[in-house]
Amino acid sequence: MIARRAALAAALAAPLAAAPALRAQGFPQRNLVIIVPAAPGGTLDALARFFAQAMGPNLGRSVVVENVTGAGGLVGLQRLMRSEADGHTLLFGNMGVMAAFLALNPQAGYDPRRDLAPVGLAAHVPMVIAASPQSGVRDLQSLLSRIRERGDRATFGTAGLGTTSHLAPALLLHLAGLQATLVSYRGAGPAMNDLAAGVVDAVIDQTVTMIPAHRGGTAVALAVSGPRRAAAIPEVPTFAEAGMPQFDLVVWNAFAAPRGTPAPLLQRLAAAVEAALGDAELQRRLEGLAAIPPGAEERGPEALGRLIAADTERWLRVVRETGMAVN
Repeated sequence: MIARRAALAAALAAPLAAAPALRAQGFPQRNLVIIVPAAPGGTLDALARFFAQAMGPNLGRSVVVENVTGAGGLVGLQRLMRSEADGHTLLFGNMGVMAAFLALNPQAGYDPRRDLAPVGLAAHVPMVIAASPQSGVRDLQSLLSRIRERGDRATFGTAGLGTTSHLAPALLLHLAGLQATLVSYRGAGPAMNDLAAGVVDAVIDQTVTMIPAHRGGTAVALAVSGPRRAAAIPEVPTFAEAGMPQFDLVVWNAFAAPRGTPAPLLQRLAAAVEAALGDAELQRRLEGLAAIPPGAEERGPEALGRLIAADTERWLRVVRETGMAVN
């Protein structure tokens, strides 16, 4: 009798166990949406569009980018969390909204470790500090001296509270023992517009945003993070070469789905990201903007889940132990 009951239970459980795998068959059933929690014109927007174009052929559907701005990325995050967990809606975020956000916005009611289903890492991108062309500043030490003299009258434009372009100047000012005013915008694009116009003194953002601005003369790059200079702007020194080796912030960018998305769908989406990383045109674009593809051991949902958890704890600790100003 016991044996018959066990056999019956196994028979009933088999279709349930197979159900998630079956849900991946025929996926996707419609076009996919990538939510970018920032305005057009910034790093997240540019990278998301590169990947959307490269992922579409593998998925057999169009992949559309939707910019959802506000509250340093929280509005876009909420849009993702309200979406059906069927694999057709993704978030393209970075270390800011997908890890450090909790330390910077502890009252937001969002925890990336709980509210995201990791899909895969897309790229590591160095940070560049740039001055306004109107300022006359042409090197990092001159900018730091200007901030020291002006104090709170010195300004950094940021893409909003909780973003990496907010975290970066807060960290730099803490490390340098300086104070300045952080001015929040609804994305990197508007911040860069005001940098070009001289409304703000400086911006720190990823190379994807900064290299075109520096080359176009709308920003003056002063230093780049990471161990070496960016090949696309070889005249710009590293932070270490510019006299501030303690600032070494390189930003990871990644895809996530809503919490509860079935594992087979996450794996299918991860495969599309993997295929995009193998696309020659995407590789050319990433290389031209000093973006670094993830290593083999960093790819896939499990690796990204570990990274989100580790970096969330890291920034909670950094903000707590340093008392770094985040607003």
